[in-house]
Amino acid sequence: MDPMTQSAQISSSQGFADGQNSAAKESKMSVKDLIHWRDPKKSGLVFGVSMLLLLSLAAFSFISVASYLLLALLCVTITFRIYKSVVQAVQKSSDGHPFKSLIDKDVSIPPETFRKHVDTSLTYINRALKQMSRLFLVEDLVDSLKLAVVMWLLTYVGAVFNGITILILANILLFAVPPVYEKNKTQIDQYIDLVRTQVNTTMAKLQEKLPGAVKRSKTE
Repeated sequence: MDPMTQSAQISSSQGFADGQNSAAKESKMSVKDLIHWRDPKKSGLVFGVSMLLLLSLAAFSFISVASYLLLALLCVTITFRIYKSVVQAVQKSSDGHPFKSLIDKDVSIPPETFRKHVDTSLTYINRALKQMSRLFLVEDLVDSLKLAVVMWLLTYVGAVFNGITILILANILLFAVPPVYEKNKTQIDQYIDLVRTQVNTTMAKLQEKLPGAVKRSKTE
């Protein structure tokens, strides 16, 4: 292969990777800005729509909610299409289809983007499978006991709340906790450090008392 061609291909691939990284960073920053209420109007809109959707799912089935949403969208587009057709007929204009720019827009998913998301998802899946194998096969007795305690506590949570209720609470916390933490970061960090120290001390004592417990080796 010609060295100039190879160098151009390498530069192109590096530019594509840099573009993907910058897009990922911008996406993370936009989510962070939303939950920190940098733009109150945009955050309020997202919070309101998400809450409306979750409350609708709590009252109706998923199929009903999806059908109503799609029906409402279809009613809007059909009404707008008929309105523009009547206006064009009255004014005798030839503006064409009102959604022509959207129809001509390419909405297909590029193969590179699809492969990138598949590779990212596969990385998380493999990591989760490895972690599950380590916990359920009791590679570390203390970590497996932690999981057992969490699962036991979740049985009580499941007896009080259903999935939609937990999602509603999580959505409220997602938009309420970050701004509160940002305003009281110093005090909250102090309490978190105290709790973390207490938990680590308790787990260390428990690990020493457990027969045959495997102590972890700290690797830097």
